[in-house]
Amino acid sequence: MGVVIRLGRIGYVNMAPVFYRLDAEVDEIVGVPTDLNRALLGGECDLAPISSIEYARNAERLRILPRLCVSSEGAVDSIQLVSRTPLERVRSIAVTPESATSVVLTKVLLPEAEHLPLGEEAEAKLLIGDAALKSAFEDPTPHYDLGRLWLERTGLPMVFAVWAAREPSPPGLTELEDALVASVRLARAEPERLAYEASERYGYPAGFLARYFEKLRYRFGPRERAGLLTFLELARDVGELETVPELRFVTEAVPA
Repeated sequence: MGVVIRLGRIGYVNMAPVFYRLDAEVDEIVGVPTDLNRALLGGECDLAPISSIEYARNAERLRILPRLCVSSEGAVDSIQLVSRTPLERVRSIAVTPESATSVVLTKVLLPEAEHLPLGEEAEAKLLIGDAALKSAFEDPTPHYDLGRLWLERTGLPMVFAVWAAREPSPPGLTELEDALVASVRLARAEPERLAYEASERYGYPAGFLARYFEKLRYRFGPRERAGLLTFLELARDVGELETVPELRFVTEAVPA
């Protein structure tokens, strides 16, 4: 009997495909992205989907899974800038405390705007996750999708999160990655069942969720890696990152 891996799970509906039929014994730790960033770096969690920018800021202590990320190529729906002021005139944004990557992405896309805590008076507000989905569904104020804005600017996918583990990596990560990838594949093969089950759990209409899941990408391929490195370079250029790290992947320890 091996040690059970403590696996972080973002509490948003975007994790439904990854955990759809996860065939692995894990101890789930659920939280918003910034909670999981802290839990992983603090040693309370062995593997977690963490904000891309937090991986970059702590890359010397972390390794990432080579086959999984959370990304979109274009609109993502769950990261929204809500503003009656046209984007080019926005000079203040109230930002969510739940996401590090989205806040930095907002700085990259709108470098002139000052950031304020969510709830304060500002010309725009940044919402992520289920709050962004709910707002896009209910609020008639113009919504600007950061995934779409990123694609328009760079022509690349936007990687919001990578799956990271601290060094030294716990044993069993490769098998767990296989199980996570298999769960995503099964979710893709059964989109109606996935949407129905996620609707039951999270409360959104199944048709709305089916369209949302089509926009999310979990495969960490060459285009996603190029998009991630481009984001990190631009984050460095706006002063949010000292250096752009190389992407260091989890490697299984070879028994002596």
